[in-house]
Amino acid sequence: MIAALTFVPDHAMRALRLLVPFCLLMFPGLSIAVEPVADQALDLTTSWIGLACLVMFVVAYVLVVLEEWSGMRKSIPVLMAAGFIWTLIGVAYTLAGQPHAAGELVRHSLLEYGELLLFLLVAMTYVNTLQERGVFDALRGWLVSRGFSLRVVFWVTGGLAFLMSPLADNMTTALVLSSVALAVGGEQSRFVVVACINIVVAANAGGAFSPFGDITTLMVWQKGLLGAGEFMALLVPALVNWLVPAAIMSFAVPNGRPEAVGEVVQVKRGGYIIILMFVVTVAVTVTMHTAFHLPPALGMMGGLGLLKLYGWYLNWSALRRQGQPISFVSHDEMMSDHTEPHAPNTFREVARAEWDTLLFFYGIIVCVGGLGALGYLAAGSELIYEGLGAMTANVLVGVASAIIDNIPVMYAVLSMNPAMSDGHWLLVTLTAGVGGSLLSIGSAAGVAVMGQAHGRYTFFAHLRWSWAIALGYIASIAMHLWINKSLF
Repeated sequence: MIAALTFVPDHAMRALRLLVPFCLLMFPGLSIAVEPVADQALDLTTSWIGLACLVMFVVAYVLVVLEEWSGMRKSIPVLMAAGFIWTLIGVAYTLAGQPHAAGELVRHSLLEYGELLLFLLVAMTYVNTLQERGVFDALRGWLVSRGFSLRVVFWVTGGLAFLMSPLADNMTTALVLSSVALAVGGEQSRFVVVACINIVVAANAGGAFSPFGDITTLMVWQKGLLGAGEFMALLVPALVNWLVPAAIMSFAVPNGRPEAVGEVVQVKRGGYIIILMFVVTVAVTVTMHTAFHLPPALGMMGGLGLLKLYGWYLNWSALRRQGQPISFVSHDEMMSDHTEPHAPNTFREVARAEWDTLLFFYGIIVCVGGLGALGYLAAGSELIYEGLGAMTANVLVGVASAIIDNIPVMYAVLSMNPAMSDGHWLLVTLTAGVGGSLLSIGSAAGVAVMGQAHGRYTFFAHLRWSWAIALGYIASIAMHLWINKSLF
């Protein structure tokens, strides 16, 4: 519809003007500007179009929250809401005599999503390739074969989650290490619960001090509000966020030393080199962005090319050793599970990316961009940041992220773009990243572990320890205000 309006604006204007009396009759208390005006942003917060878009977004997000019960993938409702919202925005701006304005506005959201998509796609492909090479399985096998006591497993898995999540995403980290807790804990549900909570909290906290550790930190970094090195100021507050509840929960860890499980997994050829390549890709990406102000996605895509080149080399060298001719591999063979075991299939690892999550990000970014075009984000910024103050607002952002996914919350804050010091931008980055730990459904890591430890690590099992996690949340904020006071 918007495309049609772009090509035939005069006909569209005449058709839409015929709808105005009907709309005003159906919604007598609401109106939109219909007189042609110079190109400027419209305030549609009290119009029927604005309210309809807001209701659609709320309904879509309720369906996202109910994903576990409905079985509907979370990307479906937000994709539909995005199309609905921007169609109505196109109608509003066309009626206001600005038929091209909506297209210009939505392109801003599409550009932001495009950069985020390319970045995350490469990161997910690297993680999937490491998983296929058996790197994570080898780590799990080493841990369960050591014969550690339950208390040592509790601290080791939490510490590794904190250290791994700055590079690997928090969901993958939590899944790998919670599988260790399940294997070691066996039927001891008391241990499994506190170990899984500890892993989720540590994985979320570990991602807060790295521009790659969480989607929220990545968005802040890509927006150019903070440099890559500035996130390190959150290292100690993030560590406190994990250590406080971990120390409290450690008293609930039962005594005992379970028998070592004889699980030994060999890393496939090239696995350790791919780890090094991932680190190099991240380092080059940070350098390119910091020194030349190039988009981070550019460096990551170069790293994807490097990974694919190395995959080709592994396949080429394996065929040479076997005395087989080098030949072109078709797309069907690339996607097959019966390809050369010594070479990673990078095309398949790209396909195994979390596409539901990536499409969900598209829907959220475009929907929130639409709410900004309607004027709701400006109104929200005035109400929250100017009304409550940056300190209170940023603390509440973290609490909200435990109920609502931190992605839309953080993107809304970035779209509002309130005038804040670096200290406050670091604060909201911290709270949005670790606030999701307050509830098991507040982060992707918590939701993933609930599925893996079904029946043992549950929403209510996590809720019983939310008070301890809240103490860590408060302590981390206090630590940030203390050690980084010069940044405010």
